[in-house]
Amino acid sequence: MLKVGITGQSGFIGTALFNTIGLYPDKYIRVPFEDSWYSNQEKLISFVKKCDVIVHLAAVNRHSNPQILYDTNIMLVRQLIEAIDISGVRPHVLFSSSIQESLNNPYGKSKLEGQKILQEWAKQTKTAFTGLVIPNVFGEFSKPNYNTFIATFSDKLIKGETVEVIENNSVKLIHIGSLCHFILSHLEQSGIRKIEVPYDFCMNVTDVLERLTYFNNLYTKQGIIPILKDRNDLNLFNTFRSYIEPAKMFLVNHCDERGSFAETIKTGVGGQVSYSITKPSVTRGNHYHTRKIERFIVIKGKARIELRKIGTDEIISFDLDGTEPAYVDMPVWYTHNITNIGKDDLYTEFWINEWYDPNNSDTYFEKV
Repeated sequence: MLKVGITGQSGFIGTALFNTIGLYPDKYIRVPFEDSWYSNQEKLISFVKKCDVIVHLAAVNRHSNPQILYDTNIMLVRQLIEAIDISGVRPHVLFSSSIQESLNNPYGKSKLEGQKILQEWAKQTKTAFTGLVIPNVFGEFSKPNYNTFIATFSDKLIKGETVEVIENNSVKLIHIGSLCHFILSHLEQSGIRKIEVPYDFCMNVTDVLERLTYFNNLYTKQGIIPILKDRNDLNLFNTFRSYIEPAKMFLVNHCDERGSFAETIKTGVGGQVSYSITKPSVTRGNHYHTRKIERFIVIKGKARIELRKIGTDEIISFDLDGTEPAYVDMPVWYTHNITNIGKDDLYTEFWINEWYDPNNSDTYFEKV
């Protein structure tokens, strides 16, 4: 199996790539990396020795001092080269550059120069090297006011803050999932190459804001799953809702002499509805999804729903009771389960935005 290490593992792209590699335990072994190892050459060399492939993501994206940003990014490249030379091994190195390398700014300049340094070194040492020119990346859990304008817009809309568009330019966008799978498809390359990573779609900034505002008006304010036109729309929506903390949402329960009636879901995307009957003390689930939208609605009995974001230890827990109909939506990359904590059978309704396909289930098991 291929042993893969990621510098900058704790960052937005690094975390997503580390988690995506973890979906394929029969193909890859993940070599953990800590940012502090750049200050400890011995640990950096030890890390390098364990890797067949190193994806170099470590970089400073923003800094109040442009010169420090540039110098730091070049220093990180040179430190990695030095560690590889000392280690005596020759892992394939993939370097994340950016479409900003054609722009006259410190970050773009540092990426262009870093790639040149690595490419020249690779030629001299006969080391496999792949330079990736990456378009604007967006996706779940990217940092507002730092990684991407989509994260910033989403966060502000959810908080009810005003969103300002400074430049209404057309932006080439790639979802973090698409980028991670593109990187995986190039891990075993040999030779020296520079590749422009294809973008998923191109959209004006104001059009992106319009879609996010639509999501906010329907989903955040009314609990309605919006119409999602294609996979790109789904990725935008999953990115948007990743800034909403998991919550228990009560349904309107209409009661009269006949009994009660509650609308459990309104959706513009179709999908599949199912239900389960769970015996007391039994737990279902303990899995997560990377693309699916899923809603759990307790209609009879008592349940505890638990969620935990992949790669973290914090468990979020909600108790639901069929006498007060409520639902919980499952964010992507959160493993989740449901347990019958009552004395009687638990009746739960499940909705998911796509039909179940055993050949592409997007279901990965991990205990909460």
